Amino acid sequence: MQWTDEGIVLGAKRHGETSVILELMTVERGRHLGLVRGGAGSRLRGVLQPGNLLRATWRARLDEHLGHYAVEGLNLRAAGLLGAAHAVHGVTHVAELCRLLAEREPHARVFAALQVILDCLDDPLAAATLIARFELALLAELGFGLDLSRCAATGTTAELVYVSPRSGRAVSRAAGHDYRDKLLRLPEFLQAEPSTPGAADLVDAFALTGFFLDRHAYAPRGLMLPAARARFLTAVMRALPETVSPA
Repeated sequence: MQWTDEGIVLGAKRHGETSVILELMTVERGRHLGLVRGGAGSRLRGVLQPGNLLRATWRARLDEHLGHYAVEGLNLRAAGLLGAAHAVHGVTHVAELCRLLAEREPHARVFAALQVILDCLDDPLAAATLIARFELALLAELGFGLDLSRCAATGTTAELVYVSPRSGRAVSRAAGHDYRDKLLRLPEFLQAEPSTPGAADLVDAFALTGFFLDRHAYAPRGLMLPAARARFLTAVMRALPETVSPA
């Protein structure tokens, strides 16, 4: 068995004295692992950093085997991200999110979204905006997409400012007014692509996506939301001119 694909490095774990088990998010085969001989050495260490884009050739005798990777760097962006705390935590967080997906199942839209996020990580506002949207899209990939298109109570598409924590459906301002303390806030930028969020909008967005990620993805696995997620949001808030506590 053999194939060649592009992949984004999610992580690499030491295996033996000189090798690593490399985890990639590939274009055509989704999240896929393989052994890289010599991956722990100085020649490949910088290539196998999370966030880098590689061309990888995977070989194995049988498809179900771990197999071996031969890799070539295409975009070694990871080194340029080390100077910003939000970028470091952002890479770690999106890698953790991808691990919610089953191995070896194609998720081309996830790969494309990762590419965009990683290319924008130097900008804290753009990165946070994209990652919040990415979390929303990932919920849909997992089968738990939110319905933000119309009000669950009235059917209107105007002034959708809340989300029901029970149903995951949008609620309009008028319909949700009397229950606003029990509803999750829905920032406009999660509905309209051109919308640019402020710091408070980002806090609301991550509270919203975090609630449903915890309910549907992490808690059923006996896990907590990754620490890198909170660290990322904290670092973003520190980097923005307008500071809002992410609590």
